[in-house]
Amino acid sequence: MTAPLFDTRQVRRAFSRSARSYDAVAQLQRLAEARLLESLDYWDDPALARPAPTVVLDLGCGTGHASGLLQQRWPKAQVVSMDLALPMLQQARAASRRAPLPVAHWLPNPFAPVPRQVCADARRLPLAEGSVDVIFSNLCLQWVEDLGAVLNGFRRVLKPHGLLLFSTFGPETLWELRDAFAQADAAPHVSPFVDTAGVGDALVNAGFFQPVVDRDEETTVYPDLAALMRELRALGATNALASRRPTLTGRGRFAAAATAYEAHRFDAGLPATWEIISAMAWAPAPGAPIREGGADLVAVPVSRIPIRRRG
Repeated sequence: MTAPLFDTRQVRRAFSRSARSYDAVAQLQRLAEARLLESLDYWDDPALARPAPTVVLDLGCGTGHASGLLQQRWPKAQVVSMDLALPMLQQARAASRRAPLPVAHWLPNPFAPVPRQVCADARRLPLAEGSVDVIFSNLCLQWVEDLGAVLNGFRRVLKPHGLLLFSTFGPETLWELRDAFAQADAAPHVSPFVDTAGVGDALVNAGFFQPVVDRDEETTVYPDLAALMRELRALGATNALASRRPTLTGRGRFAAAATAYEAHRFDAGLPATWEIISAMAWAPAPGAPIREGGADLVAVPVSRIPIRRRG
């Protein structure tokens, strides 16, 4: 059996610890979320005369920001907020009970059902087959090592012709940080990420149709490496690789990495690159087989999967 890439318990611990600090530093996550929400217009296209969804899953919901927007968009739908970290769900519940927020945030609708909260792992969805109309997942799937297996799970719970929308990080993400630590430490510090071709292949092999993959590149800037590391901890985006060093990074190694990172400095500060891959696809008609490997696995040229590079 292949050793796991990620330590799921560490992922849960990191996001549990960051539940209270997450919203204050999640600007990039909100940007990716907004772009993903725009794609929901395809569901509401009047030309398709599609009824509003009845069940919507916000997977990796974090503090529930997107869940509120989904509930606002479809007030009669049952929105299911699902996350691996229970403190994140507790923050989401607290947010839904606060006084109305500024217009930039979602406003609870007193006549809409409250998003149902479920603490569960994306790799083992505790949902019935064919029970969900829309799966929405913003920057969650970079924490699973077998994207194909997770997409098969999505395919199982989606209704025929259901919509899948997700974003994840691509391999250019934090390449400066990876390069800096590689010059100071043999242990891995940044996770590997699936590229656009891998995302498209996984969607097709799981049986989804009409996949479209978008690629955006954003850069955030920090005064020094310590500031970047503090933000990553506040987001819960710490090193959760199973092969990570079991002890803390020593001062010497950190200082060496900080020195190496200085090679990337420009006038505004130290840059950190984020490659955001967004994907949209539709579940097939009833009765279509689910391809889970073996003889049923298909290969589709990347040229047949639309990949839009916006950044």
